[in-house]
Formats: sequence, C-alpha cells, structure tokens
Amino acid sequence: MLQIPCPHCGLRSEHEFVCAGEVSQRPPQPEALDEAAWADRIYQRDNPDTPVLEHWWHLHGCRSWLWVRRNPHTQQVLEARVTEPGA
Repeated sequence: MLQIPCPHCGLRSEHEFVCAGEVSQRPPQPEALDEAAWADRIYQRDNPDTPVLEHWWHLHGCRSWLWVRRNPHTQQVLEARVTEPGA
C-alpha cells in the first residue's frame, strides 16, 4: 500500500486518494491532432521504469489536488506537492 505525504494532512494511505493519471503537457497545436492521434495521446502510456509525475486528488481528506512523483517500479513515493495553479 502506498503512503502519500499530503502537504496539508500528513502521511496518508493511498485509499484516501484518487489517481487521475500522469501529468502531461498540452500539445502545441491541439486542433492539428486527428481522432487517432488524440486516442493515442489519451490511452497510450510509456510505462517508464523511472519516476513519473501524477495527479492525485485527496478525496477523503483535505480535497486538494496534488502532484505526486512516484517510481512505478518500486512504488516509492518520492514527493507530493499541491498542484500549481493553472496546470
């Protein structure tokens, strides 16, 4: 079980959170992407063996959106911070 260090509530179980996937950048020209390119962008992930940055929502706590840096191979949470405004 993951233990996520919420900046507001302290160390909490992953069961208090909802993972909304990897943080990604918007494409430079989204209107130029066709339907197949959007499907690929939304559903295909690299599944790296290095740390990734993910969106997590503290649903059963302070209800903040967090960015959590996690190593998917070891399941180690490296950091958690409040989502930056406008991101």
